[in-house]
Formats: sequence, structure tokens, C-alpha cells
Amino acid sequence: MPSSLTSTGIPGLDDILGGGLPAQHLYLVEGTPGTGKTTLALQFLQAGRAAGERGLYVTLSETSEELTEVAASHGWSLEGIEVYDLVSDEGLSEEAEQTVLHPSEFELGETTRDVMRLVNEQKPQRVVFDSLSEMRLLAQSALRYRRQILALKRFFAQRGCTVLMLDDRSGGDGDQHLHSIAHGVLHLEQNTNDYGADKRRLRVVKLRGVKFRSGEHDFNLDRGGLQVFPRLVASEHEQRIDERLVSTGTAALDTLLGGGLTPGSSLLLAGPAGVGKTTTAISCAVAAARRGSKVAYYLFDEGLGTLRQRSRALGLDVEPYMSSGHITIRTLDPAEVSPGQFAHSVRMAVEQDGVQMVVIDSLNAYLHAMPGGKYLILQMHELLAYLNLRGLTTLLILSLHGTVGEMRADVDLSYLSDAMLNFRYFEARGNLLKAISVIKSRTNAHEQSIREFRLGPHGVEVGKALSDFQGVLSGAARYTGTQPLLGDSDIATPSA
Repeated sequence: MPSSLTSTGIPGLDDILGGGLPAQHLYLVEGTPGTGKTTLALQFLQAGRAAGERGLYVTLSETSEELTEVAASHGWSLEGIEVYDLVSDEGLSEEAEQTVLHPSEFELGETTRDVMRLVNEQKPQRVVFDSLSEMRLLAQSALRYRRQILALKRFFAQRGCTVLMLDDRSGGDGDQHLHSIAHGVLHLEQNTNDYGADKRRLRVVKLRGVKFRSGEHDFNLDRGGLQVFPRLVASEHEQRIDERLVSTGTAALDTLLGGGLTPGSSLLLAGPAGVGKTTTAISCAVAAARRGSKVAYYLFDEGLGTLRQRSRALGLDVEPYMSSGHITIRTLDPAEVSPGQFAHSVRMAVEQDGVQMVVIDSLNAYLHAMPGGKYLILQMHELLAYLNLRGLTTLLILSLHGTVGEMRADVDLSYLSDAMLNFRYFEARGNLLKAISVIKSRTNAHEQSIREFRLGPHGVEVGKALSDFQGVLSGAARYTGTQPLLGDSDIATPSA
């Protein structure tokens, strides 16, 4: 049995396959029209050409001109790749002894012999056969169809060819005859949404003798071909980490958290809109940048311009750190990005850019806009586990519904985080004030007190514990003493 692996030309897919496809075997690539089968096949042949291997594309469903156009749309050339068009003038010439004009009217035996003749002439190492739906039409019976596919399989194996056979699933939900014959099966699917871009997924149904990564993997079909994002498995990325606490940039907040932020942990910032969650996250990011650490900030909610302006007004200008490369802010449209693509982006930031802090702002937009909501929590859990094992500090922002009184979230995400900061509004002395408290911390012995919180001209300010107030978390605080508040010291002074 051949032990060498054949690259598909798609790095993410090779990763899923454990390095590539075992050479000199026949593989089935199935999917409905528009899922990217032809593009995958062309990438497969392009990779072969780059490796010095001869490639052959046998088409019964598309013309050579159409294939050339598809390749050109991705910036590719088919030079050096033999394209044999069974519906062209060449395939219908007198030399080919064809007298009819439509592939459905070809004799199956003639078609098979034409393919074999061409392989004997060209001696390719890689072959693409497009598509099996035409073969199915010619066969007229399942028995005859299976026999012809088996004959082609034996023929290709004897000549050392690695073969991709494309199938548009016109025969129903998965042709089990083909699945049993093929050495491996790749399934491509395209899911339409009520709003936003279609999401595509890939799954390896079988691959004999290879330990591949099972499950569904997101992929994009853009100019340049398929970009596959392997499903993240956190346990594969564990490493030793430095567990020394790092500062949030605010001494009182560090005290509240039990000393600061713990590397290899996640902190959830939960509270109503406008309470200061994003500003607190920015303050932590700026503090990390000042230490020389790199931060990746993923912005789903607001625009980059708004974030810059807001941060500058609070004395937390991120521009210098963005220019130096210590803070990278990526604005994402959740309607256009898949969960797998997002996880891949985070992974590349960690492994290629050396990021040590990740901020996701916010979880609400991420969870609402992406399809497959019931799996998103599991994917987020896997992503957080990966970041923890790599020793990163992760900040998650979650907006709660309401302003005062009872707060609620669309989903309960508190169990995902190692620590949780709770932000609340409360009414006192005729003003709408803000409070902050630590709900839980798995890593540090945190304060149990509720402290006053505000955003001032110098960023985040955390006051003393609200010991003279009762009912702060309910939003209806009752004053029981003489405790001063943060705003009490803000006395206007005459200009000089």
C-alpha cells in the first residue's frame, strides 16, 4: 500500500486529513451545486502541477471554456493541466466514434473507454472526474453503474493515479454504493440564512487507514479558492504558562479581583448598555500594551471610529498602541463571518502574532447573528479552553437587558468564564450611579464588596465599598449612613 500523502492544495483541508490524501486511491467529493466541488478539484490539480505531477480533468458536465473561466476567476491558469471535454467537438469527433450530441445519450462503455484511453496517453498522477451524475444517467441501472465505477477504480489504481470523483448528489442523500467503493469521502454543504452570507461546511465522511479530524468544519469560497477552517480541539494546544497576576490598569479594580487578572483565565464583563464594560476592557488592553504585551480586540458591535473617539475622551487613547502593533482591533460583521472562521482568526493571532490578551466585544452580537446557535456555546467553550491552555487572558463582554432592577441575558454564559464582573446602575441622591462587583473567581480570593464605579477623564475609577447603601443590585439603593461618593469631591474650581 502506498504510504505517501498527496496534498489537496488547501492547507486547512490537509490539516483535517492528517497531512493530505493517501496517494494512488480514489476519493469521492460530494455536494449540491454551488458548494465548491469544482474549485476544490482545480486546487487539487494546481497543487499537483506545483509538485511536478501531471494532472487530468475529465469533464462530462462543463465545457473546457467554462473551466477556464472558473480558474481565471480565482486568478489561476490551466496551463500544464490537461482538460478533456467529453461534450466538446473533440469528444464527439469521428476518431472518438461518437455520433450523438448529448452526454446523456453516450454509451457508458464508450465513455469509460475514452477515459481509459486518455489516461494511458497522458499518464497523469492526478485525475479529476466531473461528474458522476452523468455516469449515473448513462448507466440506467445501479448494478451497471457500480460495475463501471469499480472498473475505473481498478484501472486508476493500476496506473498509480490519485483520483477525485465529483458528485452533485442528484441520486439522493448520499450514494452508499459510491461510499463503499471510494477510499475516502468528502461532503460539502451550503446553508442559506434569512440574512447574511451563506455558510459552507465540510465533513470527512470516511478516510480509510487515516486518523482524520471528524465533525463539521467551516470553509469560505472566495477568489483564490477554498479556505478551510479546521474545527478547534483545545486539548491539542496545552503548554506551560506563567500564572503571575497582571494588572488591569486600575489599582482598585485589581484589589477587587483579588490582585489582578490571571493568565490562562477568562473574565466576563456583564451589565446593561452604557455602563462601562467596553471602556473597562479598553483600560485592561491599554495596561497590557504598556507592559509590552500584544492584544487582539474583536469588535462586533460598534465601529472602530466610535471606539477610538470614546477611548480618547476618557484618556485611554489606543492610537499609539495600534500604530506600534501592540493593540490590533478587528471589526467583524457577524453576518459575514462563520464561527470556524472567527476561531481560526483568533488562533492565528495567538500562534503567529504572539497575542497575550483577547477581547471579544460583544458576545451578544456574535451569538445572535451566526447560524447554528445551539452549537455556538460549545464552540465558544472550546475557544476559551484553547486560550486558557495557551496562557492568554480573555475578556468577554456581555450586555444584559434592562437598566435598573432585574437584569437578564439571552443565554446564560456565566459558566463559561473563570471570573465575572457585574456592572449595575443604581439610583441614589437623585442621580443614576454605577456599581461594580465580582460575582465569582475560580482563581483568586476576590472581594465580596460592591464598589462604586464611574468613567472619568482619566479612564476607569473604582471607589470604596458601598457599605452605607442597601439594595444596590436591585437598582433601588437605600442610603443608611454618611458615606461619600465619587462625585462628592468634584468641586468646580475657578480658572486661574
